[in-house]
Order: sequence, then structure tokens, then C-alpha cells
Amino acid sequence: MSTPKHCPGYEQFKHLASFKCKCPACGREVEIFSDEFDKTHTCKDCGGAIDFSQCTLDSQA
Repeated sequence: MSTPKHCPGYEQFKHLASFKCKCPACGREVEIFSDEFDKTHTCKDCGGAIDFSQCTLDSQA
């Protein structure tokens, strides 16, 4: 019997990139994945809109 090296469903999500975005109103850092850019995101602290032009790629080397 072999043990899988990844969680079930890993293959369909392994291409996603993770971005760190800061709320322009309060500065809280939020993680947003590349498949979520077409969705509207608001800060959980202050309710401000997240500006995707302020996001940076979260490189996990």
C-alpha cells in the first residue's frame, strides 16, 4: 500500500499562484489566489475594497 504525497485534489490546484495584498484603508495583509482575481474582495477588518494593483506575488522558494 502506498501513501499519497499530497492531499486529494492537489493536482487541480497546483498551478495556482498566491498573492499578498494589503488593504489600502487599514493595511491588513490578505492572501488571494490567482483563480480569485475575477471576484470582489473586501478586508475582513474594515470592509474596504482590496486593490489588486497593490498585490505582490508570494514566492515560496
